[in-house]
Amino acid sequence: MYSYMIGEVKDIVLNAIVLENNKIGYLINTPNPFAFEEGKEYKVYLYQQIKEDEHCLFGFKTKEEKELFLKLISVKGLGPKMALPILATGSISGIMDAIERENLLYLKKFPKIGDKLAKQMILDLKGKLGTIDSVEEENHTDEVRDALIGLGYKEKELRSVLAKVDHSLSVEEQIKAALKLFMK
Repeated sequence: MYSYMIGEVKDIVLNAIVLENNKIGYLINTPNPFAFEEGKEYKVYLYQQIKEDEHCLFGFKTKEEKELFLKLISVKGLGPKMALPILATGSISGIMDAIERENLLYLKKFPKIGDKLAKQMILDLKGKLGTIDSVEEENHTDEVRDALIGLGYKEKELRSVLAKVDHSLSVEEQIKAALKLFMK
Protein backbone atom coordinates (compact mmCIF):
# COMPACT_ATOMS: atom_id res chain seq x y z
CA MET A 1 0.00 0.00 0.00
CA TYR A 2 1.31 3.44 -0.90
CA SER A 3 1.11 6.43 1.44
CA TYR A 4 2.50 9.14 -0.82
CA MET A 5 4.78 9.66 -3.77
CA ILE A 6 7.07 12.55 -4.64
CA GLY A 7 7.65 13.17 -8.30
CA GLU A 8 7.39 15.52 -11.24
CA VAL A 9 4.10 16.01 -13.06
CA LYS A 10 4.76 15.06 -16.68
CA ASP A 11 1.22 15.23 -18.08
CA ILE A 12 -2.22 16.44 -17.08
CA VAL A 13 -5.27 14.72 -18.54
CA LEU A 14 -8.99 15.12 -17.92
CA ASN A 15 -9.27 13.32 -14.56
CA ALA A 16 -5.67 12.40 -13.81
CA ILE A 17 -2.03 13.34 -13.77
CA VAL A 18 1.05 11.40 -14.80
CA LEU A 19 3.61 11.63 -12.00
CA GLU A 20 7.14 10.51 -12.84
CA ASN A 21 9.10 8.88 -10.05
CA ASN A 22 12.39 7.05 -10.75
CA LYS A 23 11.77 7.17 -14.51
CA ILE A 24 8.34 5.50 -14.15
CA GLY A 25 5.19 7.44 -15.02
CA TYR A 26 2.28 6.70 -12.70
CA LEU A 27 -1.25 7.54 -13.85
CA ILE A 28 -2.93 8.98 -10.76
CA ASN A 29 -6.65 9.83 -10.71
CA THR A 30 -7.18 13.09 -8.86
CA PRO A 31 -10.14 15.35 -8.02
CA ASN A 32 -8.67 18.39 -9.76
CA PRO A 33 -5.73 17.63 -12.04
CA PHE A 34 -5.55 21.31 -13.05
CA ALA A 35 -4.42 22.18 -9.51
CA PHE A 36 -1.07 20.70 -10.57
CA GLU A 37 1.40 22.21 -13.04
CA GLU A 38 3.42 20.26 -15.56
CA GLY A 39 7.13 20.20 -14.83
CA LYS A 40 6.76 20.84 -11.08
CA GLU A 41 7.53 18.40 -8.30
CA TYR A 42 4.75 17.47 -5.87
CA LYS A 43 4.15 15.24 -2.89
CA VAL A 44 0.95 13.39 -3.76
CA TYR A 45 -0.91 11.42 -1.07
CA LEU A 46 -2.10 8.12 -2.53
CA TYR A 47 -4.85 5.57 -2.21
CA GLN A 48 -4.49 2.33 -4.18
CA GLN A 49 -7.56 0.40 -5.28
CA ILE A 50 -6.97 -3.17 -6.35
CA LYS A 51 -9.72 -5.04 -8.16
CA GLU A 52 -9.68 -8.33 -9.96
CA ASP A 53 -9.30 -6.64 -13.36
CA GLU A 54 -7.91 -3.22 -12.48
CA HIS A 55 -5.34 -1.45 -10.31
CA CYS A 56 -5.93 2.29 -9.78
CA LEU A 57 -4.10 5.03 -7.95
CA PHE A 58 -5.97 8.01 -6.53
CA GLY A 59 -3.93 11.05 -5.51
CA PHE A 60 -4.49 14.13 -3.36
CA LYS A 61 -2.57 17.33 -2.66
CA THR A 62 -3.27 17.25 1.10
CA LYS A 63 -3.65 14.63 3.81
CA GLU A 64 -7.03 16.13 4.75
CA GLU A 65 -8.35 15.62 1.22
CA LYS A 66 -7.20 11.99 1.29
CA GLU A 67 -8.77 11.42 4.73
CA LEU A 68 -12.13 12.79 3.57
CA PHE A 69 -11.90 10.62 0.41
CA LEU A 70 -11.34 7.53 2.59
CA LYS A 71 -14.35 8.44 4.73
CA LEU A 72 -16.50 8.99 1.62
CA ILE A 73 -15.63 5.63 0.06
CA SER A 74 -16.54 3.91 3.32
CA VAL A 75 -20.18 4.88 2.62
CA LYS A 76 -22.24 1.99 1.29
CA GLY A 77 -22.77 2.48 -2.45
CA LEU A 78 -20.16 5.23 -2.90
CA GLY A 79 -16.96 4.18 -4.65
CA PRO A 80 -13.73 6.01 -5.46
CA LYS A 81 -14.87 7.14 -8.91
CA MET A 82 -17.98 8.75 -7.36
CA ALA A 83 -16.00 10.33 -4.50
CA LEU A 84 -13.58 12.18 -6.82
CA PRO A 85 -16.20 14.54 -8.31
CA ILE A 86 -17.44 15.34 -4.80
CA LEU A 87 -13.95 16.48 -3.80
CA ALA A 88 -13.47 18.26 -7.14
CA THR A 89 -16.55 20.45 -6.81
CA GLY A 90 -16.89 20.87 -3.05
CA SER A 91 -14.60 22.19 -0.34
CA ILE A 92 -13.54 19.91 2.52
CA SER A 93 -15.23 22.13 5.09
CA GLY A 94 -18.37 22.47 2.94
CA ILE A 95 -18.78 18.72 2.53
CA MET A 96 -18.17 18.06 6.23
CA ASP A 97 -20.58 20.82 7.24
CA ALA A 98 -23.30 19.51 4.89
CA ILE A 99 -23.01 16.03 6.39
CA GLU A 100 -23.07 17.28 9.97
CA ARG A 101 -26.06 19.58 9.31
CA GLU A 102 -27.86 16.94 7.22
CA ASN A 103 -27.99 19.30 4.23
CA LEU A 104 -29.40 16.99 1.54
CA LEU A 105 -29.66 19.76 -1.07
CA TYR A 106 -25.92 20.47 -0.86
CA LEU A 107 -25.02 16.79 -1.11
CA LYS A 108 -27.39 16.13 -4.02
CA LYS A 109 -25.68 18.80 -6.14
CA PHE A 110 -22.76 16.42 -6.71
CA PRO A 111 -22.78 14.16 -9.81
CA LYS A 112 -24.53 10.80 -9.34
CA ILE A 113 -25.59 11.62 -5.76
CA GLY A 114 -29.32 11.21 -5.39
CA ASP A 115 -31.60 11.41 -2.39
CA LYS A 116 -30.93 7.84 -1.26
CA LEU A 117 -27.12 8.10 -1.43
CA ALA A 118 -27.10 11.55 0.23
CA LYS A 119 -29.10 10.10 3.15
CA GLN A 120 -26.69 7.14 3.31
CA MET A 121 -23.72 9.55 3.47
CA ILE A 122 -25.32 11.35 6.42
CA LEU A 123 -26.22 8.08 8.14
CA ASP A 124 -22.71 6.62 7.76
CA LEU A 125 -20.62 9.75 8.36
CA LYS A 126 -22.46 12.12 10.68
CA GLY A 127 -20.45 12.55 13.86
CA LYS A 128 -17.43 10.73 12.41
CA LEU A 129 -15.84 13.54 10.43
CA GLY A 130 -14.53 15.47 13.42
CA THR A 131 -11.46 13.25 13.30
CA ILE A 132 -10.30 14.91 10.08
CA ASP A 133 -7.85 17.63 11.08
CA SER A 134 -8.75 20.13 8.40
CA VAL A 135 -6.27 22.95 8.03
CA GLU A 136 -8.17 24.30 5.07
CA GLU A 137 -9.03 27.97 5.41
CA GLU A 138 -12.51 29.17 4.59
CA ASN A 139 -11.70 30.04 1.01
CA HIS A 140 -15.17 30.98 -0.28
CA THR A 141 -14.70 28.88 -3.43
CA ASP A 142 -18.45 28.27 -3.73
CA GLU A 143 -19.18 32.02 -3.60
CA VAL A 144 -16.55 32.75 -6.25
CA ARG A 145 -17.83 29.90 -8.46
CA ASP A 146 -21.44 31.11 -8.13
CA ALA A 147 -20.44 34.68 -8.99
CA LEU A 148 -18.55 33.59 -12.10
CA ILE A 149 -21.41 31.35 -13.22
CA GLY A 150 -23.66 34.37 -12.77
CA LEU A 151 -21.37 36.24 -15.15
CA GLY A 152 -21.91 33.57 -17.79
CA TYR A 153 -18.89 31.30 -17.39
CA LYS A 154 -19.40 27.53 -17.62
CA GLU A 155 -18.49 25.02 -14.90
CA LYS A 156 -15.95 23.32 -17.19
CA GLU A 157 -14.14 26.63 -17.76
CA LEU A 158 -14.09 27.41 -14.05
CA ARG A 159 -12.30 24.28 -12.84
CA SER A 160 -8.90 25.07 -14.33
CA VAL A 161 -9.13 28.79 -13.54
CA LEU A 162 -10.24 28.37 -9.90
CA ALA A 163 -7.37 25.96 -9.27
CA LYS A 164 -4.94 28.78 -10.14
CA VAL A 165 -6.55 31.46 -7.94
CA ASP A 166 -5.04 32.27 -4.53
CA HIS A 167 -7.80 31.23 -2.11
CA SER A 168 -6.40 33.28 0.75
CA LEU A 169 -7.65 36.43 -1.01
CA SER A 170 -11.05 37.98 -0.31
CA VAL A 171 -14.00 36.90 -2.45
CA GLU A 172 -13.82 40.08 -4.54
CA GLU A 173 -10.08 39.70 -5.12
CA GLN A 174 -10.52 36.03 -6.09
CA ILE A 175 -13.17 37.00 -8.64
CA LYS A 176 -10.89 39.71 -10.08
CA ALA A 177 -7.98 37.24 -10.28
CA ALA A 178 -10.19 34.67 -12.02
CA LEU A 179 -11.42 37.25 -14.51
CA LYS A 180 -7.80 38.22 -15.30
CA LEU A 181 -7.02 34.56 -15.96
CA PHE A 182 -9.98 34.34 -18.34
CA MET A 183 -8.62 37.34 -20.27
CA LYS A 184 -5.29 35.57 -21.02
